[in-house]
Amino acid sequence: MSTFVAQRNGRTATAEELAPLAFAGYAHFTAMQVRGGRVRGLDLHLERLRSASLELFGRALPDDRVRECLRAALRAGPADLSLTATVYSPAGEFTAAETDAQPELLVRTGPAASGPAGPLALAAVEYERVLPSVKHVGEVAKTYFLRQAVGQGFDDAAFVDRRGRLSEGSIWNLAFWDGGTVVWPEAEMLGGTTMGIVRRQLDRLGVPQRVQEITVAGLPAMAGAVVMNSWTPGVAVRRIGSVPLPEAPSFVQVLHRAYQAEPLTSP
Repeated sequence: MSTFVAQRNGRTATAEELAPLAFAGYAHFTAMQVRGGRVRGLDLHLERLRSASLELFGRALPDDRVRECLRAALRAGPADLSLTATVYSPAGEFTAAETDAQPELLVRTGPAASGPAGPLALAAVEYERVLPSVKHVGEVAKTYFLRQAVGQGFDDAAFVDRRGRLSEGSIWNLAFWDGGTVVWPEAEMLGGTTMGIVRRQLDRLGVPQRVQEITVAGLPAMAGAVVMNSWTPGVAVRRIGSVPLPEAPSFVQVLHRAYQAEPLTSP
């Protein structure tokens, strides 16, 4: 079995059902890598969907219903794949009030991914996401700044808020290394599921962590940096803006070790 799917509420989505969603931008999602039919951090994905639905729609699908839809999509595909679960409201966008209807779930699967090899050079861009704690759709700025960065000779972009603090990347969380401690940036951002997995496993492994404000000017004090998302727990960053950073392979290794320590579970 090697097919990939687009399903609405656990069943194959029709063109008629998908057509209005192709032009809609009021929804949220989570993305995950499935290996052997299982995923890491399933509880974090479910919590993300639940909390974002409450924020955007005032109600959320039961976890059991979400898991049922995930299982339906996995049954139709190979053991290893990428999966995106998007929650939207029947009320659509540009409406002032929600209906009494439950949110609906669109699940799409595709080939498994593992991210770029790196090391990456990131342009430093002043930008703050709207509702940064929600992984919402329709964020034109992320692709726009990615393309602008590539046009300037970078691989991607890192965002700097109005206070000069580094927060996150276009589709990445940032993490830094001071030589002995993992340093997470203090700023408004999306808390990634991979970031959540790594943080709790670093705690279990006894690896020191702290959260602090990090600016471009303060980067020379760092001994390494990475980006992470659902593809990978760590790709080395060699430069942010004009500031070079050491690749710190031991830092990348400890992040990957922490990620691998998270058990795979079935939806």
